[in-house]
Amino acid sequence: MKTKTKPAKQKVKTVLDRHQRDRGMLVAILQDIQAEYNYLPKKALTEVSQGLDIPLTQVYSVASFFKAFSLKPRGRHIINVCLGTACHVRGAVRVLDEIERRLGIKAGGTTKDHRYTLETVNCVGACALGPIVIIDGNYSGEMKADGVKALLKGYK
Repeated sequence: MKTKTKPAKQKVKTVLDRHQRDRGMLVAILQDIQAEYNYLPKKALTEVSQGLDIPLTQVYSVASFFKAFSLKPRGRHIINVCLGTACHVRGAVRVLDEIERRLGIKAGGTTKDHRYTLETVNCVGACALGPIVIIDGNYSGEMKADGVKALLKGYK
């Protein structure tokens, strides 16, 4: 157990040092930690609190305020399904249902193997291409439920 804790502590220390332990850089620090772990582990948030000499509640407040941060482990591949009005009327719910069925999780969940996390968004601003599915920042427009299998196959 100690071998895991020490490197984790060192990773947070490295991030804090990179940002010169500047309290004003809290968001950037949390972004770097999330990039390292793919979420914000409790232990890392505690280290940030101690390293910046700020209350843990303040760190959690920032971490929970921004939707981009996750306090739960996330999958290697992040899938976002747009449910904005234009995507919705073009069948986004059917696409979402098919993704949920194929992955065996509901929106907001992560597969047991931590391969995928499925999320929904209200609008991505590409309404003419809806329904849109975004996986790891790659947009797939005009998605249909019968195209989900092929889309997911590219991320195995």
